[in-house]
Amino acid sequence: MNYLPCEIIETHPEVDAAVIWLHGLGASGNDFVPMVPELKLPPSMALRFIFPHAPAIPITINGGMVMPAWYDIVAMEMEREIDTDQIMASAQAVIDLIEREITRGISSERIVLAGFSQGGAVTYQAALSYHQPLAGLIALSTYFATHKTLIPAPANQQIPIHLFHGSQDPMVPEIMAQQALEALKALGHTPTYNAYPMGHEVCLEEIGDISACIQRLLKQ
Repeated sequence: MNYLPCEIIETHPEVDAAVIWLHGLGASGNDFVPMVPELKLPPSMALRFIFPHAPAIPITINGGMVMPAWYDIVAMEMEREIDTDQIMASAQAVIDLIEREITRGISSERIVLAGFSQGGAVTYQAALSYHQPLAGLIALSTYFATHKTLIPAPANQQIPIHLFHGSQDPMVPEIMAQQALEALKALGHTPTYNAYPMGHEVCLEEIGDISACIQRLLKQ
């Protein structure tokens, strides 16, 4: 099996849970590594943070420039025009990482998926289509790209979903997060939503809320 290359941070010598966290367009798996200490999680939490690196591919909206990306974006309208095959392949690559953690002894119910922007769009697809129950889904400054084509898995019908977004985001306008919220509700989910006066980024207040979210999702 060829897995995505990843940065891995373990908070304890005896790990019992995992957070798989995807970066956005043009970034890398190193993007959110510095956030781990900023989360200020309790020392007793034994987590493995997994930060995959997306492959470098041409991006149409950027004139075909090659950069790390989970899928190509063809047009930037409100209803993003994307390469569906690529987002499905990226979701499968994330599922492969989930299953690697399961083979390492981590229960699926102790695995959280998180993703920023493009990475969040992939985690929506991966988490909601996965056939075993996951601990939760954290969607950061993102949108639900595959809400029209998703085949939901009954195992994750009750998955806790938490949306975090910037009210001043020029790249992924907040209305796209609100549309994701409504699409999730239409699928029978009960997501939570936090907005912050920021752009396409992460702020200190949000980091604190993400920390509290992870602690709730992975409490023993």
